[in-house]
Amino acid sequence: MSSNSHNRASWKVPASIISKRTSNPIRAIVDHIKVKPNPNKSMISLALGDPTLFGNFKIHQTCTDAVAKQLHSYKANGYPPSTGYQQSRQAVADKFTTPEAPLSFQDVIITSGCSGALDMCIGVLCNEGDNILLPRPGFSLYQTLADSKGVEVRYYDLLPENNWEMDLKQLESLIDERTSTVVMNNPSNPCGSVFRKQHLLDFLAVCERHHLPVIADEIYCDLVFSGNEFFPLASLTQTVPVLAVGGLAKKYLVPGWRVGWIFIHDRNNIFAEVREGLNSLSQLILGSNSLIQAALPEILNSTDPSFYHDTRVQLE
Repeated sequence: MSSNSHNRASWKVPASIISKRTSNPIRAIVDHIKVKPNPNKSMISLALGDPTLFGNFKIHQTCTDAVAKQLHSYKANGYPPSTGYQQSRQAVADKFTTPEAPLSFQDVIITSGCSGALDMCIGVLCNEGDNILLPRPGFSLYQTLADSKGVEVRYYDLLPENNWEMDLKQLESLIDERTSTVVMNNPSNPCGSVFRKQHLLDFLAVCERHHLPVIADEIYCDLVFSGNEFFPLASLTQTVPVLAVGGLAKKYLVPGWRVGWIFIHDRNNIFAEVREGLNSLSQLILGSNSLIQAALPEILNSTDPSFYHDTRVQLE
């Protein structure tokens, strides 16, 4: 009898290996924090990236109206296709397409939040025993997702004295034949830096040399402060395949609505199998929230531009 087989003579129900490998360090701290606030000061917690907690950031009325319209239509209560409604995917593609990195609806997968998008990207590119390159400091969920899948994490440093740019020399030294992908986060969480165009080109040159696909976490692309310019990574390369992720959470101040997306940027059909794999993985949880998805075309196209401007000014 193998050592891990059950002795059925008594109750023993162990948790799975995957569950034991999974822990989110931020949640572990925040959920158990017990600090008595100063009674003379109102507290603003910066522990979680949730703009809704204190009520001072609110989504625009048009967006809630768009969701209400879908709610009352009774047409968005069923299962959407697992990759998302075609009209929703088209709306996102239209919003984010650029001449340098064109998108059609086939290049967009709607996901359950941006974290769901990250989970699928790591899941489709990495096998157990592979390694993944992650930024340090970085969003802790990257490691949570990699650990749970048995993927070895290797950290490349962001340099504080260099406006938190990537240490590309050190990053390159980490790459070997089991390196499946590199996560690049721009604008950076938690550092807040926005990478220069030349720095992104230098990063892409490393990926090109080693034939390394990129997961570009660009969830904060729409919240860049004045004086900085954001360049979508995929717009700067014709050759390196990029899975870019984003979502509604930050720009629209609704992380709980759970709508994110993956953009498949692939000019040379390198991601042919990966496309199929993402389709398969989307069937695990059958897509994201149907109401919010159905409202996406209106949310993305009918919101008064002043809402974005005012949000950014308030954040600055």
